[in-house]
Amino acid sequence: MREMLLCAKYVIPVSAPHIDDGAVLVRGDRIVEVGARAEMIAAHPSETIRDFGLAVLMPGFVDLHTHLEYAVFRGAVDDMPYTAWKMQVQAKGSRLGPKDWRDSAVLGAMETVRSGITTIADITRLDHSLAAAKQAGLSGVVYREVQTMDKTKVAERMKAAEADIDAWTCAVAGSPIEVGLAPHSPYTCHPTLFQAAAELAIARDLPAAIHLAGSRDEYDFVRYGSSNLAQDFREESGWRDLAWLPTGVSPVRYVLQWGLFKVPRLLAVHCVQVDEADVEVLAENHVAVAHCPRCNAKLGMGIAPLPLFFEHGLTVGIGTDSPASNNTVDPFDEMRIGLLLQRGSTRDERDFFRYFTARTFIRLATIHGARALGLEDEIGSLEPGKRADIVAVDLSASHMVPTADPYSALVHTANQENVSMTMVAGRVVYQDGSHPTLDAERVLARAHEVRAKLRG
Repeated sequence: MREMLLCAKYVIPVSAPHIDDGAVLVRGDRIVEVGARAEMIAAHPSETIRDFGLAVLMPGFVDLHTHLEYAVFRGAVDDMPYTAWKMQVQAKGSRLGPKDWRDSAVLGAMETVRSGITTIADITRLDHSLAAAKQAGLSGVVYREVQTMDKTKVAERMKAAEADIDAWTCAVAGSPIEVGLAPHSPYTCHPTLFQAAAELAIARDLPAAIHLAGSRDEYDFVRYGSSNLAQDFREESGWRDLAWLPTGVSPVRYVLQWGLFKVPRLLAVHCVQVDEADVEVLAENHVAVAHCPRCNAKLGMGIAPLPLFFEHGLTVGIGTDSPASNNTVDPFDEMRIGLLLQRGSTRDERDFFRYFTARTFIRLATIHGARALGLEDEIGSLEPGKRADIVAVDLSASHMVPTADPYSALVHTANQENVSMTMVAGRVVYQDGSHPTLDAERVLARAHEVRAKLRG
């Protein structure tokens, strides 16, 4: 059984005040004790000590929205609004074969563990993200995506999805990865697909996810039947001849009608184009939200109304989305930009102190993300009995010295390059530039080969 005493200048349990000169005792895959360094060393003199020095030890980040297989799309489709971006990514993706997608997913998983992320919520139609996550030693939920606007194809798409869910579940047996189901979005799913997905998820106790209310184009498509999603995107997707009538309601209220919100563990991604009535619907149905601030801003999707989410008691966590949309899988940038966007758009200065603090965003990226996945009893904070998902963040770089407040340092100055160690269930999956479970040199070489296919 692996045993070690991890020490650092700061320990941030998240569930309790931070500890100056702290330590975390790990045995096997569990956290045994958290406390002051001197006291812990005195109480456990025979334990192997790993001292990270001027660093923070904290729970691993929970990334509530990822697409690992899109890692090679980094910067391939920039400077476009959402719908144009979506169509370009879809067109370029048709050039890749199964091996390309597989290696791209491994690249995504490599960046993920290197960034201090230990748990993901990945949406994919392929099993490549699943295999990459397992190989990298990640935990989390991988959702099998399903979509069609053609009512006659709903049954066959759901049958194929259920078969994949069975196969994927067997493939990750014994690992901390769970398989779920994800009807893609209101603009790619016939309403009967939402019904079928809800029935399957409820019957099999599957976690579910949906991209929801992400852009103004989506809102206009659902409510008014007009937007680029209603025209160009539908034509490119082969759905031009399928009827679509304006619903007269928001995307949230539209999906409400088709039963998906009855799924107990439902994660709604983005939720940018919402009003207070929509937020009330989400809250009443206990829908959790994956907030992706950088993607939302970069693609011109909007800024999510976090104060409304908080006031209505929604469970909200942070997602990085994919390098196709925001270029890096960096939870530090996500916290920092997310915080600054909210501060810059708020009209109530009281929100600065109620919601928009570094500590709040660290909680969003850890324990609240865990809660959104129903995993708060297992991960998201450093507490005895919880799984040893721990990261070390080096604070000794010139852009971080001097450090007076570790929360501020993490959110306002740190980045993914400052992560020196990532541990999942007591197992080190990244350390000082080394990936014990991955062939980093091969992964990087393949990334250049695959990227060449996207040019033009």
